[in-house]
Amino acid sequence: MKKIFKKIGIYFFAFMLFGLSVIFIYHQYELSKESDVLENKGTIVEVDHNKMNVYTEGDGEDTYVFMAGSGIAAPIYEMKGLYSKFSQEHKIAVAERAGYGYSDVSNDERNIDTILAQTREALLQSGNKPPYILVPHSISGVEAIYWAQKYPEEIKGIIALDISLPSQYIEHKIGVVEKATVGGINLLTEMGLHRLAPSKVYNQEVIKQTFLTEEEKEIYKALSFKQFLNDDMKNELLHVYDNSVKSEELPKPKDTPILLIDAIAEQNKDSKYTKYHRQKYAEFAERIHISDVKELSGTHSIYLYKPNEIYQLAMEFMNKVDNKERPME
Repeated sequence: MKKIFKKIGIYFFAFMLFGLSVIFIYHQYELSKESDVLENKGTIVEVDHNKMNVYTEGDGEDTYVFMAGSGIAAPIYEMKGLYSKFSQEHKIAVAERAGYGYSDVSNDERNIDTILAQTREALLQSGNKPPYILVPHSISGVEAIYWAQKYPEEIKGIIALDISLPSQYIEHKIGVVEKATVGGINLLTEMGLHRLAPSKVYNQEVIKQTFLTEEEKEIYKALSFKQFLNDDMKNELLHVYDNSVKSEELPKPKDTPILLIDAIAEQNKDSKYTKYHRQKYAEFAERIHISDVKELSGTHSIYLYKPNEIYQLAMEFMNKVDNKERPME
């Protein structure tokens, strides 16, 4: 009986190994095929011996810098529905961090000083000079706030899209199980298993909406398969606690105007987390000289669902900032 179970185990292991090998080969084949559609959209610059991409559009006195949240593999395409509203009257720049979009994977530990230094250098090399108005989403809020803390003269304002504050990442530190999950998904991705679940790789709402052409949707999918939870994205998540600690050790950027846009799904409006999140935003805003908190009904990827409302809120807020900064006659 033991010999039978042993033989079954060997066959099962061999079958699994064969299956994984087939998936890996298929993944590499698809990557090679998809590379044909990945014509760069933006300006490629060299930072720390790696290529980084910055996409610029529009013209105007103010430059709005869009900063994608964790795991948004193709920011230029996923955030187009929002930044195209801004670029009609302003200059916009989409700075793709290492491991995102057309930028190389850096394979470093993704500490906040490195991330920020790379973003600043990429923007300068691509012809985008400060001061900037930052538009961070989700995890990139940590970088945006740290930027305002370290180099306040470079930041005219922040339009924060459903970010988690540094204090929240500290209070809800990623646990052992979460770290193992992130590491496991990263490993499976390298083997190409994410090909079996495309609905988890890219946001289906992007495909449903019309702000991308059919060609751009194919590029969006290809970039998502290429960059999905790579080493940089993994390390970014695993080091967000340490990066947040660095921010919390510095004084709040009280002189940087900040608009906090809080996305609240209808089914969660009375939840414990929503009340906690609302309180954290209010407490943070109280410590900023020019600040506001606005709630929008929708899920975390609020830029996909309420681009017009976000643009309107941003314009109203920055007009208020300009009026307060303008000397009285």
